[in-house]
Amino acid sequence: MNSYKISINDTKKVFTQLNCDTGGISILSKKSKLHTLYIKDMHVGAANILKQDALSIGAELAVPTGVITAKEKHVDGILIGTTKHFEILSRKELAQPFGLKNLAKDLKAYVQQNSNKTKIMGVLNANEDSFFSGSRFDEIQASSRIEEMISDGADIIDIGAVSSRPGSIAVEESVELQRVKSIVDTIYENKYFEKVDFSIDSYSPLVIDYVLNKGFKIVNDITGLSNDEVCKVSSKYNAQVIIMHMQNDPSNMQDNPEYENIMLDLDKYFQTQIQKAQSFGIKDIVLDVGIGFGKTLEHNLTLLNNMEHFKHFGFEVIIGASRKSMIDKIVSSSIEQRLPGTLAIHLESIKKGASIVRCHDVKEHYQAIKVLEAINSIN
Repeated sequence: MNSYKISINDTKKVFTQLNCDTGGISILSKKSKLHTLYIKDMHVGAANILKQDALSIGAELAVPTGVITAKEKHVDGILIGTTKHFEILSRKELAQPFGLKNLAKDLKAYVQQNSNKTKIMGVLNANEDSFFSGSRFDEIQASSRIEEMISDGADIIDIGAVSSRPGSIAVEESVELQRVKSIVDTIYENKYFEKVDFSIDSYSPLVIDYVLNKGFKIVNDITGLSNDEVCKVSSKYNAQVIIMHMQNDPSNMQDNPEYENIMLDLDKYFQTQIQKAQSFGIKDIVLDVGIGFGKTLEHNLTLLNNMEHFKHFGFEVIIGASRKSMIDKIVSSSIEQRLPGTLAIHLESIKKGASIVRCHDVKEHYQAIKVLEAINSIN
């Protein structure tokens, strides 16, 4: 008898290949994935109850010393268990006091996460001050660049006409529309929207209305639907909306950004903005944590390492760290030298739950993602 350790990427597939009983495959799959959940500010009573309930089913709750004697009224903890454990606890804690009923609902959401096909969103800028010169194109070059992106493997092409780099200043809606109009008209006339989906990187209702009437399907709003008019026009066209988080605005977002707890702060933000979107009738939502938009390097790394958390809302998550300055803070590099760092961030983000990758280098991302998918297809 010999053995070797394996990594299971698709539990149902590997148990099917093993010729397990059909009824047992689902049960085995739920026992195969381990979850760790950080819980803040639990009432000590909740901690003691949850600790005992977790231990009784083979899970665990890590808590500070002194919890059993209620040394502190509120404590943090880390719940460790499989999908099966979380499902059991999501039922058991519904009848418990000290806020555990709300935790039970969260546990259920954390393990009911759908997987989505990875999609590549290529970036095409119609403004001269975008931070990466390689993404800038005028209407004359647009057709060839769009066709190249489609050939390289883009599923979505994101068009923008206003820079959102740190320190940039907003422009008038009419100026933004003038910048983007010719490219949008070219897309419409050539029916490129029948080959890939087009997204508008804008928070201008005037611009958004124009492009959605020209075959665009996605609104990429860096302000996270702060403007009700954007909500109204997006709903009118039944567009998909990307809600991004940004602290302050591009002119000052990198001026000493601070958070009480970045994970919980963004979670609360998304909860609020999702409710707002849905109140306007917007159903198709994507979440963007906004790497580099009002975040320090540590904030960015925390979000990247814990991106899977945001899937509990039930929506797709997009990652957009293409050639951003956080790479230079890790390894000294110019914008032109940041493709390897970009690929590292984006591939890891896919492993952590992101299913849309916004990037400047479509061809390189297509190859890297296909290789990753091939590796993960083997169990």
